[in-house]
Amino acid sequence: MAILPITIYGDKILRVHTKPVPEVDDSLIETIQNMFTTMRKANGIGLAANQVGLNKKLFIVDVSPVEGYEKYKPVVMINPEILYQSDELTVMEEGCLSLPDLRADIERSEKIKVRYMNTDENVVEIEADDLFARVILHEYDHLIGKMIPDRVTEDLRKVLQKDLIKIMNREVDIDYPITQKS
Repeated sequence: MAILPITIYGDKILRVHTKPVPEVDDSLIETIQNMFTTMRKANGIGLAANQVGLNKKLFIVDVSPVEGYEKYKPVVMINPEILYQSDELTVMEEGCLSLPDLRADIERSEKIKVRYMNTDENVVEIEADDLFARVILHEYDHLIGKMIPDRVTEDLRKVLQKDLIKIMNREVDIDYPITQKS
């Protein structure tokens, strides 16, 4: 499996509403396998297709490396739709492979319901909570062009501005491949 370069904050593909996936074919399966390889190399627990430069409405999640979530299976969500988000909100620190070395407290719904197509082209509906729900919502944000800076207060965004500029200029110390500055 190939390790794909990850797109970094400032790349236009991260700001688009991704296009639905019409069908699952061998090429898409290979892409998904490469996404899992890439995500694991970068020590991530979620990765959206546009984070590897693809305008596709799909993401992967694997929270099993996190203590307490070992029983969770990796999941591929194609053309996901968020059907429900609870009014109960929690704040947790989040990071993002497209924002290396940047972390921020983000408020999200504690529980969600999501519908998606799996790699067998079956439509699935699941309920998720806690970290699993948070990662799904984070990755879903990518599919609609949103990132961590869009979820923080204006004051915090100003504080993060220097770090965001460094990231855009590829002034980051990471051990996974990233796209070149365009």
